[in-house]
Amino acid sequence: MKNPKRIQPKGYFFILSYRGIIVAIIVFIVISSGIFTVSYSSLQHNFRSTFIYQTLSNYKAQSLFYLMSTENHQFSEAFDKHFSPPPLYSAALQLATNIRIADARSLFGPELPGFLIYDSNILLAGKGTDYTNIPHDSAPPLENISGERELDPQENKKYEESQKQQNSTHQAERSTGDKKVVYIYHTHSWESFLPLIGLQGDKDADKAVDNKTNITLVGKILGMELKADGIGTEVDTTNMTQELNEKKWKPNRAYDMSRTVVETALQQNKDVQYLIDIHRDSRRADDTTTTINGKSYAKIMIVLGASNPHFDQNFHLAKEIHQGLEKEYPGLSRGVLSKRKTSGNNGLYNQDLSNNSILIEVGGVDNNMEELTNTVKAFSDVFSENFWKAEKVNAQ
Repeated sequence: MKNPKRIQPKGYFFILSYRGIIVAIIVFIVISSGIFTVSYSSLQHNFRSTFIYQTLSNYKAQSLFYLMSTENHQFSEAFDKHFSPPPLYSAALQLATNIRIADARSLFGPELPGFLIYDSNILLAGKGTDYTNIPHDSAPPLENISGERELDPQENKKYEESQKQQNSTHQAERSTGDKKVVYIYHTHSWESFLPLIGLQGDKDADKAVDNKTNITLVGKILGMELKADGIGTEVDTTNMTQELNEKKWKPNRAYDMSRTVVETALQQNKDVQYLIDIHRDSRRADDTTTTINGKSYAKIMIVLGASNPHFDQNFHLAKEIHQGLEKEYPGLSRGVLSKRKTSGNNGLYNQDLSNNSILIEVGGVDNNMEELTNTVKAFSDVFSENFWKAEKVNAQ
């Protein structure tokens, strides 16, 4: 007996096709809703010009050559030799969701507490620098930063000796005259050093805060060193704790506060060419101290905001300083670090205010006055050399 033919119900294929369309529509709606839900909180930031610049700048060389190769055969050969087609889908995904395909940190960072401090890039690594010991800021409650302690007597003696040595130095051969071309400020002015406030060796790094004896001393020493090299410098010592308290702002708004300080300074002094924001790392001596030719130094790391429109120019300055330190003081520089918008201050750090702007982390909570002074003198030497070299080129 022959098998009877299976008779398909009328409209069977139409029903399957209809169901497929419905499923596809539902999947599309779910995926689209998920993307916009995840990215909604950051959309207002993601489409700022600085963020678009940062995202597309990752592919600017490939994109430029790709466009030129479509019109010119010679460029086509160069493109095929050195580049691959620009991954525009990756740029689109980053713009929409802030997820970077080649970087797992962008996927897990928002979900793991504390993980976002590693959402940084080591652009240039100094000796011993890796992602396990990159700088991180401690931001204690403002009520814990109420002290105004005097400089420890032993540390004060070293500070006065450094001032005497500086005052006895010869006059600089070159000078900017009355022009103050460097502006030094301290966004986290409360950051101090345990030895300076009489707490050397204390196990609690969070105690290294003070409204009087703090990182501004480092800025003052740097200001004196640069002036001795003929570079007019202004050092701001605004008490950021007090300013934040008056506005009832939290420590995480310190960069908003320092921005107003810097903008005012730039309005009042049109000669300013360089902005230097000085900080202190929260890490301990093992990561922040080195010995060079028998002298102890506090290590330096230069930090750049990856989202600012002057990033390329600021990186050029940072690279010059890092390479100069590596040449003259091997091991002093921890390198150059860039931080994205998720790492703090929307990836700007006020460096969008100038194309010669850097943030430097000088030492850590355990460094003493001698180490800090040695480091500042070394930094000043390298900075001054680059400054006068640039002035000579500009004059020509």
